[in-house]
Amino acid sequence: MTELTPNSYRTRWAGDLRESDVDSPVPVTVSGWVHRRRDHGGLVFVDLRDRSGLVQLVFHPEEAAEAHGVAHALRSEDVVTATGVLVRRGEGQVNTDAPTGAVELSVTKLVLISSAETPPFPVDEDGHVDELIRLKNRAVDIRRPALSRALRLRHEVTRAIRHVLDTAGFTDVETPVLTRSTPEGARDFLVPARTSPGEFFALPQSPQLFKQLLMVGGIERYYQIARCFRDEDLRADRQPEFTQMDLEMSFVEEDDVLEITERVLTHVFEVAGLQVNPAPWARMTHAESMSRFGNDRPDTRFGLELADVGQALGATEFKVFRGALDSGGVVWGLNAGNVEVPRSELDALTDLAKRHGAGGLVWAFVEADGGWRSPVGKFLSDDERAGVIAALSASEGDLMLLVADSQATAGAALSAVRIDLGQRRGLVPDGLHHALWVTDFPMFEPDSNSGGWTALHHPFTAPSGDLGDPASLKSRAYDIILDGVEIGGGSIRIHDPETQAKVLEIIGMTAAESEERFGFLLRALRQGAPPHGGIALGVDRLVALCAGHDSIRDVIAFPKSASSQDPLTGAPGEVDPAQLKEIGLQRLPVDRVQRTPED
Repeated sequence: MTELTPNSYRTRWAGDLRESDVDSPVPVTVSGWVHRRRDHGGLVFVDLRDRSGLVQLVFHPEEAAEAHGVAHALRSEDVVTATGVLVRRGEGQVNTDAPTGAVELSVTKLVLISSAETPPFPVDEDGHVDELIRLKNRAVDIRRPALSRALRLRHEVTRAIRHVLDTAGFTDVETPVLTRSTPEGARDFLVPARTSPGEFFALPQSPQLFKQLLMVGGIERYYQIARCFRDEDLRADRQPEFTQMDLEMSFVEEDDVLEITERVLTHVFEVAGLQVNPAPWARMTHAESMSRFGNDRPDTRFGLELADVGQALGATEFKVFRGALDSGGVVWGLNAGNVEVPRSELDALTDLAKRHGAGGLVWAFVEADGGWRSPVGKFLSDDERAGVIAALSASEGDLMLLVADSQATAGAALSAVRIDLGQRRGLVPDGLHHALWVTDFPMFEPDSNSGGWTALHHPFTAPSGDLGDPASLKSRAYDIILDGVEIGGGSIRIHDPETQAKVLEIIGMTAAESEERFGFLLRALRQGAPPHGGIALGVDRLVALCAGHDSIRDVIAFPKSASSQDPLTGAPGEVDPAQLKEIGLQRLPVDRVQRTPED
């Protein structure tokens, strides 16, 4: 039961009342919202809802005429206070599905505190409601069971995180929200500085640099449930502001960070009732993940793994395969198994591959004599067809799916096809969740804009290898994956100022630019920095997975829409010209883009 200090509004929580409370000489007072009202001629029944649950109120006209009259006029979501005697329900009237189903409150006094308009959607059920309507009326939406449960679960998850880290000797330290703009992958949200006209603060994309400074400062074990901000282009299930569990440790190696993270997540999963394979979790290199699953966040709960069939096609004359191989690309495939797939589904899979950048998707069914039932079978030799069948461990009746393109595009396209097939065919067992680590990421990737290099994670990740060869350099980074979703990532950091300066140079920053933008970090590293590393877990995404929701918007109290708009408050919106003048800004005409929420 939830702790309660009695007052004039309530002496008990509605959902805590039980049969053992019946016949108490002390009247019971409860307050909350009218969940449902049922008028049975003489008797009026009201289900009253508060944060703890529901209790049934009953109004007898002959025993409490005034209260009965008020109850007769109640509407859904009115706010009331009711006082009465708790009694057992009559024979045959017990609701065995409800914790309070054996009792009801016989009301002697009822006070209507606040009348409610007709709600924009039913509160007493979790049926589908247009998301724009839900976001616009979020206060009502929060009353609905699914969202209120999700927000309570979010509290339990963050409490579980804090419990493990507090026990392990971590210190909760807040870091600034107004900081300096730094390149961390996405655009910063800028905040004009009124006292310094023409200059700007930035909202933090993460507390990355500040937590490193805390390690230099000797805190050694830091954590924070941190608010972060990224001005990204429209992407599904992303928010411009989000929450992460951030931690950093000094005098550690990868194993130390991974172990404490596994302790945190194991406790979170226990609290959330999520059945996840027990830690320690398997580790897979980035290269292995890309070659077996086509991405760096593999869902290992089912098979359909990718395979390179390029060697079997080394001498092919088929121009689709030949063109990819000659340009340094690959021909990858997967064995979808012995299934009979209609042409419409094959076309849908082809369209899916194209949406992920591929030029198309080659499909082929293996026939009894080793032949192919496929539009392209006639363009390949017997040896080539047999080689592909062997590379995919295929047999009669199996469906093979192939993509010829660059390695990145082939991986992305077949990864999407694999996930789609897994969902269509129900290959993921109900209730099974699987976590693993992906490690040994490349340190850099080509920057298509500058022609140089950019850090794959961020430029404060410690490299592993020869700094003179950026193309082959690995990083000491790691991601934690749950069910094919990245829920966190981190790295061992650079603690040597010379190495940090060299990494910044590789990504195209001059020494002067490095000092201008990151001088405060470089100065701290020169003042005696311990080896350190950490990780950040996406709280929104983690809670969504624990709650069984597809969208993080369903586990955030007041989210933005998929187009980064706020239907509740109307933000972003225009401001008074006087406010702009005060901070030295002038509004220029811009084209207004009409956006609507997207799934």
